[in-house]
Amino acid sequence: MIQSHAYHHHLKSNPPARAHTHASPPPPHSSQATLMNGLSVEDGRSIEVTQCGWDDIMCAAEPKSSVPIVVHLRKSKLHPKRPTTLRPDFALIRNEVSVPGKDYRNQMFGLMFAGVQSVNSFSSIYSFCEKAVVQAELFNISRRCGMDANGDEIFPVMPQQYFASFQEMMYTQAFPAVVKIGSAHAGMGKMMINDHHQMEDFRTCLAMTKGSGDSTSAYCCAEEFVEGDYDLRIQKIGEHYRCFKRISVSGAWKTNTGSSRLEHIELTPKYKRWADEAAQMFGGLDILTVDAIHESSTGREYILEVNGTSSGLAPDTSEEDNIHIRDLVIEKMNASFCRQGGAALPAPQANLDGAAAASNNSSREGEVAQPGVPAGDAEAQPLAADAPSPKTSPAAAVATAEE
Repeated sequence: MIQSHAYHHHLKSNPPARAHTHASPPPPHSSQATLMNGLSVEDGRSIEVTQCGWDDIMCAAEPKSSVPIVVHLRKSKLHPKRPTTLRPDFALIRNEVSVPGKDYRNQMFGLMFAGVQSVNSFSSIYSFCEKAVVQAELFNISRRCGMDANGDEIFPVMPQQYFASFQEMMYTQAFPAVVKIGSAHAGMGKMMINDHHQMEDFRTCLAMTKGSGDSTSAYCCAEEFVEGDYDLRIQKIGEHYRCFKRISVSGAWKTNTGSSRLEHIELTPKYKRWADEAAQMFGGLDILTVDAIHESSTGREYILEVNGTSSGLAPDTSEEDNIHIRDLVIEKMNASFCRQGGAALPAPQANLDGAAAASNNSSREGEVAQPGVPAGDAEAQPLAADAPSPKTSPAAAVATAEE
């Protein structure tokens, strides 16, 4: 399994066979490597985990060969005993693969090319690399869900405008406004604009940014600023839910970057519906958080965004939630490598060495980059795990980690 500070898991059986799992780094007090120590999949093979960062891995894939992928890990002074070559089957991703100034999608493409499985799925992680794509899917969900009996939106996404470049910018909503450049994370690339004069100044600055392809600048989204008395975060890990209320105590309008007080609140049917609808995005999300705001003047609630595999965990529940993530990964590995039509597959006889790698944006290797509060994710870290193929014993897996 691979993750931004990845953990590598092996599965062992009699005769000995190994399966490698890669996991992203949990908080310092509860590492996935430690949590998976001594565990095994249903056919009896034990799990081995290797942790590393996206910038640690180099990979080459050849799907139709006997070794569909080989991952090379750069040497690490912090982990001198970590293997340098892995053959991953499964990855747990807990970090963003693409953040301002760093883009490791090519490494992820290698894992996808070889058919390595992951949590969350690589296809969903790829979609989450672009905020505009995520927001577009949220608007699709909102249209599909429609209105309730009172005429209120069932999935109330914050109204927003999209501009392909500075040339198209013609903001038509109320001021003050919030503008968001491209796919920045953790409060970066966002500004509050008080009037049309400031909006024009912002437009000239946007013109200096670099766009993709032949675009004259980066794209931009804009929305009306909503004064909220608190934020909401609904968290879903597999079939486990949590709901939080976050109240700012620093006065910063970017509530995910300032100091705040976090409270656990009841998971109402409405909030559960939001999480369940979001879980269907891009073919399915195993790990996600829905961020919303409660408008102080009207009492209305608006969904601001959905975070995927790199979703940060609340400090006081992170240890328990990392266990939920562990159990989720093991269940996915069992379903992929030990069952076929509900029956257990025979354990592979070959004994292959494998490991997983993933990238993490935290300052210390092996530690998950977590926001101070669960409402604005810092770049999360990935996890990966190896799964056995029908013809050979399981190999190591690779994965990466939330905004």
